[in-house]
Amino acid sequence: MELSFEKYLKEKTALPDSAINTIKGLAIPLTVNKNEFLLQPGEVCRHKIFVETGLLRTFSIGDDGNEHTLQLSPELSWTLDVESYDCETPTRINIGAIEPSNVLLWRKADFNTLLHELPLLKKYSEQVISNNIYFSRQRILTTLGGTPKDKYEEFTQRFPHLLSRLPLRIIASYLGISVKTLTRIRHAQLHP
Repeated sequence: MELSFEKYLKEKTALPDSAINTIKGLAIPLTVNKNEFLLQPGEVCRHKIFVETGLLRTFSIGDDGNEHTLQLSPELSWTLDVESYDCETPTRINIGAIEPSNVLLWRKADFNTLLHELPLLKKYSEQVISNNIYFSRQRILTTLGGTPKDKYEEFTQRFPHLLSRLPLRIIASYLGISVKTLTRIRHAQLHP
């Protein structure tokens, strides 16, 4: 059986099998339990993370104790704290598992070597970064100018497969609204 990461790279890139094997060979496989953290405030993000199975969440906790979900990373997606990783400074965020997850980690030096030696991987990596920037910009615009209903509708369009996998408190923290508001929106959709 072909592993999901290898299948993912074959579908997304034109990398030959030998390059895929090289990339996979430098990966550190890790199983993460539900509610276990890969990164916590004060630590330096030292790895790029690919989610093979499961679901991760990148979030911060405000001074008031409220959680603010910045990113959801389901299977076949990448995550890291870019600022901490690039600048090698302590992070202010958490990356934790919402579900039991299997991930692959690459040390920064190893991944930089791969990018240097494999131009097709570098090109694909740049596409992933660009797509994340485009999505983040759209999310910021919706967050700043959209109603709670607009935010929820955009979420359901982007992540329909996650609705049944996420507790309401995490969806609400991703949208920047209260659980009470989210419950009211969902109730109105079910009972027009």
